[in-house]
Amino acid sequence: MGAVMPGVLAWGLVTGVAMVKAGLPLPIALLMSLSVFAASAQLAALPLMLAGAPLWVVWVTALCVNLRFVIFSAQMRVHMMSLPLRWRLVAGYLTADITYVMMMQRHGTSLPASSENPAPLAYFVGLFSVNWVAWNVASLAGVLFAGAIPTQWGLGFAGTLALVGLLVSLTNDRATALSAGLAGTAAVAAFGLPFKLNMVVAVASAVACGLLLDKVTEMHRKDGAAAGPSKGA
Repeated sequence: MGAVMPGVLAWGLVTGVAMVKAGLPLPIALLMSLSVFAASAQLAALPLMLAGAPLWVVWVTALCVNLRFVIFSAQMRVHMMSLPLRWRLVAGYLTADITYVMMMQRHGTSLPASSENPAPLAYFVGLFSVNWVAWNVASLAGVLFAGAIPTQWGLGFAGTLALVGLLVSLTNDRATALSAGLAGTAAVAAFGLPFKLNMVVAVASAVACGLLLDKVTEMHRKDGAAAGPSKGA
């Protein structure tokens, strides 16, 4: 986690500063920082809230931006099902892009977590503990010291670089690359939509593409398995 902490700290600081400079009262910004724990959704919702967008638009935007966590949780489910429901809910809240990526890189193909195999869950606890603390410390610093942090520091660009690094680590096969490329294309093509709805279009396009590709891959796998025995016969 030490290798990705500079990016996490920069992105948390950016989000904290953005909430205050967007006009949120200090108590609300502090509450949002500690409770929401979702940078992309926060940054997508802020301009909509300040523009007076309907509440349903804010909700749908945050939901669509976070749709990727449906895929994340589905892939991590094999390890989480050994936990009671209340702890699975906590794990869902504490899962972030970085924790998912590193969890899959370390334990994506390992045996499911259990009382006899606690390593995946122990690793997950270590990941989210460091990530949650670092994120909230940086975000709270951004909220409390927003007026003293010059925009010339280019923190927004630093946060973007952190996300680019995360994107590169996620893009490890053709399906992921195609989904990411489609998301970028959709975001640019829908840039003219109000309330930053191009982000919603991009995320929805990527999720739909990923699900479709997974379905096609599964169908091909089943077709290949069905054809195998007949050839052997």
